[in-house]
Parts: sequence; structure tokens; C-alpha cells
Amino acid sequence: MSKKTAKTTVVAFKVEQELADLLNSLPNKSAFIRKAIAAQLGVSCPLCKGAGVVTRAVNDHFVPLIEEFKHQSCVSCGNKIEVPVEAEDMDKESRSRLEQFLLGGPLYCNACYEIAPSCDDCGWHIDKEQEEQHHRKSHCGDECDISHEEVTPQV
Repeated sequence: MSKKTAKTTVVAFKVEQELADLLNSLPNKSAFIRKAIAAQLGVSCPLCKGAGVVTRAVNDHFVPLIEEFKHQSCVSCGNKIEVPVEAEDMDKESRSRLEQFLLGGPLYCNACYEIAPSCDDCGWHIDKEQEEQHHRKSHCGDECDISHEEVTPQV
């Protein structure tokens, strides 16, 4: 059984009437909003499961692995890039490039990020070869059944 954490702070924001009506029709709109925000920001830490702490033994076990795997390859040129664990570790020039990766997008080195075109819908930098896959995954969902590729008629 999962342990419930006390919710002690109220957060308020304005929305359009249609969205308010939709939220009010939900059985538990607070839970829905919390889950939606968490999904948009990322996922819970697999080590602490969202608690924010791990035991010393778990920490000692995973620190070497984190050190070993803190480098990723640029999806375009393959150069190794160090991925910072904390937002404060990002330099200003790399912040949007690294935030894109940390939110689930492709990771580019600075040079490849600058030349990769931006998605018209979300602003992420996406190689032309990845454009259709990105559009389906990030902007269409299951209802997207139209291919952006040219179709050659069968004769």
C-alpha cells in the first residue's frame, strides 16, 4: 500500500470556462492536475520513487553508475556530451538544448543544435530525418494516422 503525503499548499491559476467545466466533471480534479503536471515536467526518480531521499547504501551503489553513464552521444554527429544532473550545472548557452533532452527530446551538441531546424509546434530542434516521428510522438498521439511521407501509388 502506498503512503499518502499530506497536501498542505493550495495553488491557483486561471483557465478558460471550457477547461474549468471539464476539470469540474472529473471525479478527482486535484489528483488529475497533479498527475498532468508531473507528466509534463518529467517522471519520478527511479531511485527514490519521488520521495526525494535514498538510503546511503542505495546512494553508494548508484553513484558510480551515474558517473559512468553521465555522458551521452549527440544524436546527429555522435560526439560525447556530459549531461549535467542539476539545472544549476548548465551553462546559459546550453540550457535550452539540455532542457530539451531532459524533457525527453533528442540530445545535440551545441554545433548540431544550432543547425537542427526548430519544430513549428513546440520549438524543439529536430533533425529532418526525425521530424515525422517527433510530430507523431509529441503532437498527434494515437489519432495521427496521416503520413507526412510521399506515397507512391501501386500500379
